[in-house]
Amino acid sequence: MAIPVVISQLGHTMVHTADSIIIGQFAGTIPLAAVSLVNSLFTIVLVIGLGISYGLTPLIAQENGRGNLRECGRLLSNSLLINTVAGILLFFFLYFFMQVIIDKLDQQPEVIVMAKPYLKLLGLSLLPLMIFNTFKQFAEGLGFTRQAMVISIAGNTLNIILGIIFVKGLFGIEPMGVKGVGWSTLIDRILMALVMSFYVFRSKNFKNHLKTFAFNRINKLRSLRILKIGAPVAMQYTFEVGAFSGAVILMGTMGAIYQASHQIAMNLASATYMMSSGIAAAATIQTGHSFGRRDFSRLKLSANASYHIIIAFMILTAASFIIFHSYLPYIFTTDRAVIIIASQLLIIAGFFQLFDGTQVVGLGVLRGIGDVNIPTLITFIAYWIIGLPLAYLLGVKMGLGPEGIWYGLTVGLFISAVLLYKRYKFLVNKIAGSG
Repeated sequence: MAIPVVISQLGHTMVHTADSIIIGQFAGTIPLAAVSLVNSLFTIVLVIGLGISYGLTPLIAQENGRGNLRECGRLLSNSLLINTVAGILLFFFLYFFMQVIIDKLDQQPEVIVMAKPYLKLLGLSLLPLMIFNTFKQFAEGLGFTRQAMVISIAGNTLNIILGIIFVKGLFGIEPMGVKGVGWSTLIDRILMALVMSFYVFRSKNFKNHLKTFAFNRINKLRSLRILKIGAPVAMQYTFEVGAFSGAVILMGTMGAIYQASHQIAMNLASATYMMSSGIAAAATIQTGHSFGRRDFSRLKLSANASYHIIIAFMILTAASFIIFHSYLPYIFTTDRAVIIIASQLLIIAGFFQLFDGTQVVGLGVLRGIGDVNIPTLITFIAYWIIGLPLAYLLGVKMGLGPEGIWYGLTVGLFISAVLLYKRYKFLVNKIAGSG
């Protein structure tokens, strides 16, 4: 179940990774810094939207486990409305608020000039992305994970092709620079939303579940059920991603070279994070299904298995980062100054892989049984009370530079991983014992 989810989750970050590679290879360091700045801001808004949409998955898994298929269609109706409204509101927030903020971040003027058009185009892509994710979470909550994977792979391939064409100006098109990857991302996400919704409505797998799907079935209490899970999940992702975005801004005050280097390391770390998030999503589905059936023994076994899988996987990715730290930055750029700094950051990134993976799986397991409020508090403390302030202290005040910023972030991840694991052990043992 996890492998297709891993690949489709990876699709979210691979869009921005592909944008960075295309810009870094064909446009240069200043445009890459602009992409880094925009992605750091956009990702905060993105994960708010994704978190809200994730509120559907455990509820679908639980109702399916109970055999209550008609409730699944009603939940989808409510979730689609919630996510559509969220996509529109997030666009306006990004368009009006972030456009003002970006001028106040003490970044290089030439970086700001290139960043603003790209930010607008990514904002427009939020609504189709939210629609895509609504149907994706519905299908995955029922255990159908492969279709979203296939659509994500096709969408990312199209994004890369269009990005190169628009940035370089092939086939008679005028070179667009940074705006080119913005247009390719927007087109890609519109098509993905159309294809995913068409699949869900046309597939015989969901025929019985969709008998109750209708917009006149919008219900306040049902919508609140979704938001009670989705809103805290959005906050969890926002606290973590916001801390890393804050690190991008700290890097930007040191110069475009440091910002571009940070972007390279973050793109690679984000790729493994989203793969971990896919495993966590599978853990949410399995624990939610077992919780709905009140099969607490299976719930505990699947939760333990999720931890075992993520530890093995993140050890592998950590080793890859450390062994190939001098070579991986060449994927993004040929600027030697950027490569030297990025290669050092990748060594640190290799060490925090283990903490990053275990904390996101902990969140996934707890989400499956509906426990989201305490984990949200844990992520806030780990990243905003400890991680980011420590990054500022080590990197800026104590003069350790980019490495100091990443040391602070690593400590935040470690604390989050430990506290979420303790919460998981306490709660799952309590539930299993009560069964």
